[in-house]
Amino acid sequence: MQLKKAVAACGVAFLLSACGGVQNLDANSLTSAGTNLFKAATLSDSDIAALSNDSCKSSDAESKIAPANSAYSKRLTKVMKGFGDMTLNGQKVNYKVYVTKDVNAWAMGNGCVRVYSGLMDMMNDDELRGVIGHEMGHVALGHSKKAMQTAYAVSAARSAAGAASPGVAALTSSQLGDITEKFINAQFSQTQESAADDYSFDLMKQKGMSQKGLVTAFQKLAKLDGGQSSMMSSHPSSTSRAQHIEDRIAKGS
Repeated sequence: MQLKKAVAACGVAFLLSACGGVQNLDANSLTSAGTNLFKAATLSDSDIAALSNDSCKSSDAESKIAPANSAYSKRLTKVMKGFGDMTLNGQKVNYKVYVTKDVNAWAMGNGCVRVYSGLMDMMNDDELRGVIGHEMGHVALGHSKKAMQTAYAVSAARSAAGAASPGVAALTSSQLGDITEKFINAQFSQTQESAADDYSFDLMKQKGMSQKGLVTAFQKLAKLDGGQSSMMSSHPSSTSRAQHIEDRIAKGS
């Protein structure tokens, strides 16, 4: 019976080039990993929200969060007021500032929005709204859901690789940290980035905010080299993305 379970889970091990040694794996753990891989591809919006809750808490625990009375937090509150009563996938947006020199911002499917002080230091308020609108666009357009599914699937596959060791859980704290890191550093496709840009443009137009901020934000990002965030290394280039928004402004569309 145990051997049958192991063979049935061989599709999971194949992802890790491990089918040849499947007899050395704990079958129950391997089968559990297979279940997790299947679940990753079928995560519902509520599943994404729950996983995002855990991931956001994990990230917060590992980061230095600006106090509510700090200049960074007060400024972000002012910036976010421009979006009004914003929700993401039916979840109320909650936002915090991470005190770090890194230039980044991201949003998750539970409404979690995190902005890095390094980004705030180089952007004015309109530019910040443009970038934050872009990150929220990834959530609203389903890109973040796919990124979370991928991060979850990779973590599940790794649990199969480590199934020879006792105590491997479906989602350990280590795996949660791994999922969070992979999500934050996720690279979106050219189509996804362009769609999120347009989402931000349309959102700012709808809310009566300056779309020009999105242009100058990309122009500033274009001057930075070697960035590790999705904003910094995405395609198309920041220069062409700025031009696209300028073209939309000129056309009034």
